[in-house]
Amino acid sequence: MVKKVLHLLFLPCSEATLLMEKRNAQAISSKENWKLSMHLMICKWCKMYNKKLALLDTLFKKTLSEKESEIKESDIQDFKNRMIEKLDF
Repeated sequence: MVKKVLHLLFLPCSEATLLMEKRNAQAISSKENWKLSMHLMICKWCKMYNKKLALLDTLFKKTLSEKESEIKESDIQDFKNRMIEKLDF
């Protein structure tokens, strides 16, 4: 009962998940960060969601960095040459 009241006073789950997503996209205010921290201390479901969100974010960043490193200089030059050929008509 006490957890439920605290849960509603600090931040409902729907707002907490939005703040987690917002935090991944951009910086959140110190007030929002404090509210989210308080919520995560009392809500096991949002705490698990936060961990999964962090894992997914790490995996996406890793995948993107691997994809970027796969582009070779020769591929870029080939692309440029093909574009020049098409522009020459």
